[in-house]
Amino acid sequence: MFCPKCHRLMRPDKGKGVWVCTSCGTKVPLGSGKEVGRSAPSGRTVAVVEESRTGTLPTTNEQCPKCGNDTAYWVLRQTRGADEPETRIFECTKCGHKWREYQ
Repeated sequence: MFCPKCHRLMRPDKGKGVWVCTSCGTKVPLGSGKEVGRSAPSGRTVAVVEESRTGTLPTTNEQCPKCGNDTAYWVLRQTRGADEPETRIFECTKCGHKWREYQ
């Protein structure tokens, strides 16, 4: 589902029954989306599917600064130059709050 305001890909929040835009925060009820696709170079249509990836991310004992939950998903991203260390990005398993840790 694409956001009706900023046209970016939205993520489903099944607990609340809505699609949530990760960019602008717009919420749309689940089930109101349309199947989207794009043309591949060969002329075929390729379905674009966005699923929650948090179920496959590793977890760690890190306290959420927003709700105090002690479990968070984490991922490493190279946000600066190649000669700088990675940035660890956390997402709370309870409230979904995201924060970073620079190493």
